[in-house]
Amino acid sequence: MNKTHRILRVALALALALPGAGAYGQGGQKPSSPKGDSPAAKPTPSKTINVNFKDVKLKNGLRVLLVEDRSAPVVSVAITFDVGSRNERKGRTGFAHLFEHMMFTGSENVGRNEYSLWIDTNGGSNNATTSEDRTLYFATVPSNQLDMILFLESDRVRALDVSQEGLDVQRNAVQEERRLRVDNEPYGKTEERFQEVMFDNFAYKHSVIGSMEDLNAASLQDVKEFFRIYYAPNNAALAIVGDFKTDEALAKIKKYFEAIPAQPAPPKVDAAEPEQTAERRFTTGDPYARLTQLLIGYKGIVSNTPDAYALQVLNSALAGGQSSRLYQKLVKEKELVTNVAAYPSPFRGGGYYEIEATVAPGKKVEDVEAAINEEVERLQREPIADWELDKAKNSARRGSIQSLQSSLGTAIRLSEYAVFYNDPSLINTQFQKFAAVTKDDVRRMAQKYLKPANRTVAVTTPAKHE
Repeated sequence: MNKTHRILRVALALALALPGAGAYGQGGQKPSSPKGDSPAAKPTPSKTINVNFKDVKLKNGLRVLLVEDRSAPVVSVAITFDVGSRNERKGRTGFAHLFEHMMFTGSENVGRNEYSLWIDTNGGSNNATTSEDRTLYFATVPSNQLDMILFLESDRVRALDVSQEGLDVQRNAVQEERRLRVDNEPYGKTEERFQEVMFDNFAYKHSVIGSMEDLNAASLQDVKEFFRIYYAPNNAALAIVGDFKTDEALAKIKKYFEAIPAQPAPPKVDAAEPEQTAERRFTTGDPYARLTQLLIGYKGIVSNTPDAYALQVLNSALAGGQSSRLYQKLVKEKELVTNVAAYPSPFRGGGYYEIEATVAPGKKVEDVEAAINEEVERLQREPIADWELDKAKNSARRGSIQSLQSSLGTAIRLSEYAVFYNDPSLINTQFQKFAAVTKDDVRRMAQKYLKPANRTVAVTTPAKHE
């Protein structure tokens, strides 16, 4: 995953210790910004988060989550399907992302490319993203267009137009996206190889966007079977937040969705990773790079666990803004790098923590790596300061509240939590998990995961075009 995708992952995750939201959006576009949507349910005066939602499961297994909010005359819809790149098999990578594109090619009652046209014409916005752990579709429309968005979503789930022509068009679009974001972007191929070297289990070993060869190998029958298995109502959660009456909205949802037949449950994903016993390292040349880049990754962190929340606190101390240890040491004090950052990516089946540094001209990558390792080792030896813990928890509280300031943000989180953990109520309790983190937890986290034997290191150097 390249820098653009990582930024999207972090932005959509909103600093939560949960799987990143999507890496890739519809047609290569960034996911739509939720700003401008209506505020969702407000925190109570006791400063706790309290989103009052209705949780219903339809006869076909579709889980429905509803939040009434009359703050503005809009409705946001998010539908999360329990399918990401981790569900793919060897020789058929990139399918989850390819199929995200296929969902915009038209359905029985909606012409090709008309889905977005209908929404745009009626003053709404929409997009979709795919990650290792899920595929997410979302839209915000005026509240008087609730029937329209439910019709559009249900029609493509019920009767998507899966044709050879549509497959060829979307395959070409995805391959061009790969050229833009991976093959011809500085450090893009390093990010892809980094994940391949780090992981042993195929579930997370390959990139979301897939290989050119596998995309070329995708047949129409492959795509039809993928749709049948993973785009069933019993493999999804639908969340609607906004200006509606709950009973009326639920009746409309049943009207549009309940007749869609369920399918047998998809095969379960085995994402278990064997314990890594020695550091992994590689060096590569990149003709698009202008400066040397260092990547250091530590794997094994599972999302929505005490370790994942402790990782967020650790990351705040190590790399959170200009007050962080890495910025102060590498940028200000030693002037070794032009930038340094870290990206927690705790997947459902076990993700990783990545530190990225761009080496300043005239400086040595060995010195940069030594300085980073020194700061990591300091986290293992001694507790973080009180102000660092406070900073992390304040940031987490802000992120928790900001993620619910729009109807869209609330809908996305409800649908994801229902699919990931079977626990949409996490939207009200996840900050408590941050608040419970102690300085000892952070040190334990560093000692458990951030050790040399669990490390993957990649060095990318500028190279000439062949």
